[in-house]
Amino acid sequence: MSPAGYWPQLRAAIEAGADSVYFGLKHFTARAKVGFSLEELPEVMRTLHERGVRGYVTFNTLVFEHELAEAKRVLAAIASAGVDAVIIQDVGVLRMVRELAPDLEVHASTQMSITNVEGVRLAQRLGVRRVTLARELSIEEIAKIKAATDCELEIFVHGALCVAYSGQCFSSEAWGGRSANRGKCAQTCRLPYELLVDGAVEPLGDARYLLSPGDLYSLDHVAAMAAAGVSAFKIEGRYKDAEYVALTTRAYRMAVDGESVAGQKPLLEQVYSRGLGAHFLSGTNHQTVVSGRSPRHRGVRLGTVSRVLGESVVVDLKVPCKPGDGVVFDAADWRSPQEREEGGNVYGVSHQGEMSFANGAIDYSRIRPGDWVWRTHDHDLEKQARPYTQGSLVHKQRVDVVVEARVGAPLRAVWTVGAVSVTVASPVALVAAQSRGLTLEAAREQFERLGTTAYELGTLELTVEGVPFVPVSLLNTLRREAVEQLQQRQAERPATVIGEVRLTVTPRAAVDGPPQLHLLVRTPEQLEAAIALAPASITLDYLDLYGLRPSLDRVLATGLTVRVATPRVLKPGEEKMADFMRNLGVPLLVRSAGLVESLQGRANMIGDFSLNAANSLTAAAFLEMGLERITPTHDLNAEQVADLARRVGPELIEAIAYQHLPVFHTEHCVFCRFLSTGTSYIRWPCGISRGGRIRGWRMRVAEIRFLGRRRRRRARIWAGGGRRGFATSGWSLRTRPGRR
Repeated sequence: MSPAGYWPQLRAAIEAGADSVYFGLKHFTARAKVGFSLEELPEVMRTLHERGVRGYVTFNTLVFEHELAEAKRVLAAIASAGVDAVIIQDVGVLRMVRELAPDLEVHASTQMSITNVEGVRLAQRLGVRRVTLARELSIEEIAKIKAATDCELEIFVHGALCVAYSGQCFSSEAWGGRSANRGKCAQTCRLPYELLVDGAVEPLGDARYLLSPGDLYSLDHVAAMAAAGVSAFKIEGRYKDAEYVALTTRAYRMAVDGESVAGQKPLLEQVYSRGLGAHFLSGTNHQTVVSGRSPRHRGVRLGTVSRVLGESVVVDLKVPCKPGDGVVFDAADWRSPQEREEGGNVYGVSHQGEMSFANGAIDYSRIRPGDWVWRTHDHDLEKQARPYTQGSLVHKQRVDVVVEARVGAPLRAVWTVGAVSVTVASPVALVAAQSRGLTLEAAREQFERLGTTAYELGTLELTVEGVPFVPVSLLNTLRREAVEQLQQRQAERPATVIGEVRLTVTPRAAVDGPPQLHLLVRTPEQLEAAIALAPASITLDYLDLYGLRPSLDRVLATGLTVRVATPRVLKPGEEKMADFMRNLGVPLLVRSAGLVESLQGRANMIGDFSLNAANSLTAAAFLEMGLERITPTHDLNAEQVADLARRVGPELIEAIAYQHLPVFHTEHCVFCRFLSTGTSYIRWPCGISRGGRIRGWRMRVAEIRFLGRRRRRRARIWAGGGRRGFATSGWSLRTRPGRR
């Protein structure tokens, strides 16, 4: 499954062997800078279907209330254009599609943050056929989910990783008003930061990009993923060029087909890479997810600078280099992140590794021995990608033919491509041959002459009765007719029935009385201050479940209402946490769709902001699932929150008035990576063991601070997220309160 930002990438994906292509339109897509117009969509689908490729439209953003009518119009056009499936994040939009176009296949976007079988079941109950799982799952965890559901599962196998769970990153919104849930991610994870521990800057050497993950690469794991039950291997990259799409698609096509992929990794590193690795697919290893050296494409590392001469640089080459290669000198260990890097096209290179460049292209005073040298561009890659990117017809569909030739009956041939079959026949009955009749070799010779068509002959079966005479001209005529009919049939799609959609929600009668104030606390010290204020309720948002019960009992003893915040993410194997929450006997602040499903029928549940309710349809959907109230997503401003309350009923909305705004909710632990040699939750730098108990090692307070030119942003790391004994899967970074 390959990405397409526009026509060049779409054609490259087809020729390189994609089974399906996903792409966006100009609106309602998580990659807002690229996409096709609605007017181009029918031609896009014809192009794909004529080549036997499925087309999926990404409609994977949150939709605001004032956009619902336009969303309905666009979705109707998408369905009418013959799109094979639409990929959706917004639960309200998902329900809209099921009412508007019941026959249109729906896939759940990875931005629905689905990480366990309960999340999959909720999506299925809403009408989803395929779920794109979160990138943070291992192959073993994916296999567990597949074993418990009949839903199609899709996973990302190559390309850029977000440091946060998709759908659970509010950094762009918090710091710049550009919502990642609205297709406008500002990539704040790719910015430089410094780490402060107990108020002092922690020396990190060449690591300044603490939140910038390497790119995903799983070519060597294709067989294991297929065995785990994965239905679709998804390549990231709707912002990438046609060369990237062509070469990555070709590599994974080879792997899926069981061909050798030896030598493919260097090619994929060269075409685009921040450092390739299997990362979470092979199990969490915090030391490898983020290197911290650079957030940009690096390509292949050529070697290290050994000497800097007057007009050249000597490099200890580990990989061959040639004139025309684009290189960059990486001085991350001493140069400021704000400074530009030196680099350019190599003019000449000797066997001893001495590189020269065009006059004025390089400032040699800014290069030092020890700098890393990367090849960021290789003209040879253009040659390898050219067959797929220059309009050549490379990828052909296999067509199987069954022929019946009988004396006294018309010649009949059935041509089949995938699920599409056409039948062609001679206009008159065959007569007996005077000498030699039709043979398998003669039929194959004519039928395999498919030339510049999109087909190639696969199997040919011939049934002959008597000795029929079949002229070559007749075979050629039938071949041309069959090709024309196949092209027409493949381009056809049955008309989609467009139904009625109710875009308004009937609000419930408002409850008299002033608004209530609910307080959320994370420590026993905060709890004591909250009890003194006697609010409508106190919510315990504790990382350590072992410390939850005493605080729970403390609030209950006062007669105040106490609530408990659930995890935002639960993975396979963590079902006991859901059981623990279910049996607490107090109201719950529910933070994941999977828990909404697993807690079905339980009373006193309030949906938190992480459910991403951005419109009245989504709010109503969650309320119908049993939630008592819903908290709007942080993507809404105050006016939109008030409008939502008017539409669904003020007493059904719980708005956040003040908090440390969450920015990243991530499986990757910055503590573990940069303050220890640990690889997972088993070895934690903060001294918390698997059982959740302190080992006598005091907790250190860490913050990261953005190294921007104009202003500095801080985010506190809330350490937590062990697999066992803790109330959250992952780590949350939050801004200081009041920042917008």
